[in-house]
Amino acid sequence: MSFSPHTPEDRKAMLEVLGLETVDDLFSEIPPALRLHRRLDLPPAVTEEELRREMKALAEKNAHGESYAIFMGGGIYDRYIPAAIPALLSRGEFLTAYTPYQPEASQGTLRWTYEFQTMILELTGMEVANASMYDGASAAAEAALMALSLQKAPRNAILLPDTLHPQMRKAVATYVAGQGFGLRVLATRDGVLQPEELKEVLRREPSAYAAVFLGYPNYFGIVEDVKALIETAHEYGVWAVVVADPVALALLTPPGELGADLVVGEGQGLGLPMAYGGPGFGFFTARMAHIRRMPGRIAGRTLDVNGREGFVLTLQTREQHIRRARATSNITTNHALMALGATIYMTLLGPRGLREVAEASLANAHLTLKLLEGAGARRTFAGPFFQEFVVELPGPLEKTWELALSRKVLPGIPLKKDYPALQNHLLVAVTEKRTREEMEALAWAVKEAAS
Repeated sequence: MSFSPHTPEDRKAMLEVLGLETVDDLFSEIPPALRLHRRLDLPPAVTEEELRREMKALAEKNAHGESYAIFMGGGIYDRYIPAAIPALLSRGEFLTAYTPYQPEASQGTLRWTYEFQTMILELTGMEVANASMYDGASAAAEAALMALSLQKAPRNAILLPDTLHPQMRKAVATYVAGQGFGLRVLATRDGVLQPEELKEVLRREPSAYAAVFLGYPNYFGIVEDVKALIETAHEYGVWAVVVADPVALALLTPPGELGADLVVGEGQGLGLPMAYGGPGFGFFTARMAHIRRMPGRIAGRTLDVNGREGFVLTLQTREQHIRRARATSNITTNHALMALGATIYMTLLGPRGLREVAEASLANAHLTLKLLEGAGARRTFAGPFFQEFVVELPGPLEKTWELALSRKVLPGIPLKKDYPALQNHLLVAVTEKRTREEMEALAWAVKEAAS
């Protein structure tokens, strides 16, 4: 670089301390063949205003959520975000804070963490929640390890239906393989895991599996008969880990009331931006009997010696606090700022507001499906669905995408990569933000591509 804040005298003094003669001597360990041996090929200097215009022109080449109608979901959703959330998250005391190890250092942080846990429990119907995790995939993977550690041998494998999110399946597979455990992906029929199919698998190997994962809704958007699946799993001593959409839980029966052993999921839909797929946060809930085996942080409420309410970090069975051999997980932090955004979102909306968001998404999704069917598309799987569904396109997928993009519409997720049998199929997600005009633009693209 042609600019350095250090004077020649500064550089000389630093080199003398290091016992070197020139700046090049600092890089003597780098083989000559790997060095550039010339100045960087940079354009001439410009003014600050010229640079701002150049960067703005480059940024405008990117597609973003404010200029496109997004019908893509698969775990990350284009939802309305109240202005209060980014305004509050950008405050220095939140943006730069870190969950304290000395609980008395920040009662405010621990209070909202405790409130976050409480709200997540109200949605899931479970008994104890941690202070969030990195994302839904890591929460699912940690749930697999927790189930395996508590179930013990010979239950040394996890059962995943192929209707679980493909990336989540990969994360779980990576975690369990690293620990020497097994995993089986169960092929399903008609986009759902049937209780009789699960029963047949478990009947053949009654002691092989520690847990089975169930999507609620599943990756194809279908609301499966989770209660029957949980009962089938329990019949064979297998844990049921429910992977839930927190917004859908505003309408669906909480999985805790259906008998789930663990409930995990991705929380991005609770007031967080899509942000190219993250960061979001994972939520993790369990039964009180298993609280000491939960990964991550847990905030608790207590009373001090004067009877005043206070908040503390409790049951910190992590590597930083106890011997590594006895730690429940090597996860040592969480996405606290993202969890705070979700806490603000749930506080602003309340139970009624969150239910209205879910109802609007449900209604929009069913209207979109009706319009797409009128354009020649066919729904691939039957069964009740919340805000996502799979359709087979009447025309080429590539042409549909091209026409949709011409109308500033991102039409959905092509499924052929993860599900080769679904070559010309789209996973379409419809949130409360989508308008009738945007739905009709998508239907137009589908119809035009067919003709």
